[in-house]
Amino acid sequence: MEMNLSGAVTTVCAECRVVFPVDEMIRHGNVYVCADCKPVFMQKLVEGAEIGTGKMRYAGFWLRLGAIFLDSIILIVIRAVANSGLALIAGLSMGQALGTEQRGLGLTVVLMAIQLGTGISYETILIGKYGATLGKMACKIYVVTAEGGRVSYLRACGRYFARILSAFTLLIGFIMAAFDPEKRTLHDRICNTRVVLE
Repeated sequence: MEMNLSGAVTTVCAECRVVFPVDEMIRHGNVYVCADCKPVFMQKLVEGAEIGTGKMRYAGFWLRLGAIFLDSIILIVIRAVANSGLALIAGLSMGQALGTEQRGLGLTVVLMAIQLGTGISYETILIGKYGATLGKMACKIYVVTAEGGRVSYLRACGRYFARILSAFTLLIGFIMAAFDPEKRTLHDRICNTRVVLE
């Protein structure tokens, strides 16, 4: 349990993993459930199903690496389409847009801005809205806060830039996940996030 900015004590719903004030939740043993998840939770109790303990199952190094690989392929395709679109709009050759021909400084700056913008947008929007990028969704892993709650758009954006820092450390920032008990990378430590299994 934690205290939010307004002073209310909050915790994570064992069903939907969203953070709520404790006084708006029901408690069963040491498990808290929000009002929206109460019917499902009660049905599970009646059926004798195993009730979640609220403990997170962390995604391993190789699974996370697979998600990064899938996201890299998706971003390469998105960036190629964006560069091709720019070439059509600006009347450039495909070679100039894709970088195989000589191009001016202005075009280079625009293309670099597109590269950075697509990466930031991809990570921030998908993690902020769904808790996972397309690659992570395919691997059935999600980014959550240390308490198990949803990651805000601001934190998702900060996590993108922290990932760049993880790469600048000769990828040691990523390799840390293989040796950390909670499978945290450097960018997870900086942004206080966890990557968990569905």
